[in-house]
Amino acid sequence: MTDTLTPVLTDDWDAERSWTLATYEGRGGYDALRKALAMAPDDIIAAVKDSGLRGRGGAGFPTGMKWGFIPQDAATEAGAKPKYLVVNADESEPGTCKDTPLLMATPHTLVEGVIISSFAIRAHTAFIYIRGEVLHVIRRVQAAVAEAYAAGHLGTDIHGSGYDLDVVVHAGAGAYICGEETALLEGLEGRRGQPRLRPPFPAVAGLYASPTVINNVESIASVPSIIGNGAAWFASMGTEKSKGFGIFSLSGHVTRPGQYEAPLGITLRELIDLAGGMRAGHELKFWTPGGSSTPLLTHEHLDVPLDFEGVAGVGSMLGTRALQLFDETTCVVRAVLRWTEFYKHESCGKCTPCREGTWWLVQTLARLENGEGQESDLEMLLDQCENILGRSFCALADGATSPISSSIAFFRDEYLAHLSHGGCPFDPAASTLFETAGASA
Repeated sequence: MTDTLTPVLTDDWDAERSWTLATYEGRGGYDALRKALAMAPDDIIAAVKDSGLRGRGGAGFPTGMKWGFIPQDAATEAGAKPKYLVVNADESEPGTCKDTPLLMATPHTLVEGVIISSFAIRAHTAFIYIRGEVLHVIRRVQAAVAEAYAAGHLGTDIHGSGYDLDVVVHAGAGAYICGEETALLEGLEGRRGQPRLRPPFPAVAGLYASPTVINNVESIASVPSIIGNGAAWFASMGTEKSKGFGIFSLSGHVTRPGQYEAPLGITLRELIDLAGGMRAGHELKFWTPGGSSTPLLTHEHLDVPLDFEGVAGVGSMLGTRALQLFDETTCVVRAVLRWTEFYKHESCGKCTPCREGTWWLVQTLARLENGEGQESDLEMLLDQCENILGRSFCALADGATSPISSSIAFFRDEYLAHLSHGGCPFDPAASTLFETAGASA
């Protein structure tokens, strides 16, 4: 059983001028920082481990365990180097839209989390890497960091603790690939954003070849509530292996799209009910549980627990909890083609399976959508996906194959209908929200 909603990160979003330091401190902000500064760094790491917090950026790796990988023995070469915290705010995947509203509404939640997390891993410099296109977000976070410096939350000897920390807000150059942690580090160091060969892993040789922790915005923003309320409080929510709460982003053909913060393990059926149902007169056809790079699911999966294990159990991934909902007016071939075009465009070109593979996927899908292909093209598509999956340098190409293979598994007849119809049998206007009169599926 789960509670319906658990507003923690989103609790202050409706406060007047919620993004300012005065509002944040007036609602208990930075109290957790003062508590953390009185703790031993290892105790903070232990609390995050005990809470069961797992990365909220997609992979779901235990956050406290990742922090524990940072070498601290000054007698070793790696331990003697400076440590860095890097926050991945390069939110770019189609459908993913949880970090941007969080940074706009309450950027100090992240800033406080950055300070506590940096203190825990003994870092004295932290970076917040933000997607370059969202200039309004960059400015909002820069203003919050400036306020934190002025209030003594950042800088030297923070609150008399003897701890020093500088935070740099870095604007990316607009590449989806920089959401991959090592490509992000390349961009941060001034080079072209391309993934690195691992090992060595960032925990040993990350930014500037020094030990580095890279975490998602939501992961770091969850830390103050864990320190403030205790690990047991956080672990009391969610499921046995997927603890805590998360922001679920509902978009598409739903009555009230938006951000719904709930315990992990809630179902899509419950979330749709909270969002007022699907748009009037229509039914759910397919959806993505974690953004466009995760295998599609259908109405048959409405009651799957939205936690890491539950979604994996039906062959998909929880990812960033970007729930894109599509009703029966949507052509699945058209939707998958649009996503694949995105991945083709965003491929960094470093490895052949991704650079060439995504191009050929688009060519084959485009022929099918236009009714110009043949039934054997479906097998060729699946063969292309099989040759790409697991053979590329990073997960971008793997993500590009997910909606293709899953859509063929669930909607093979719809692909074939494009061939018998001589093109797409769907009215493209029917799936839009701005022109539904007279449109039919």
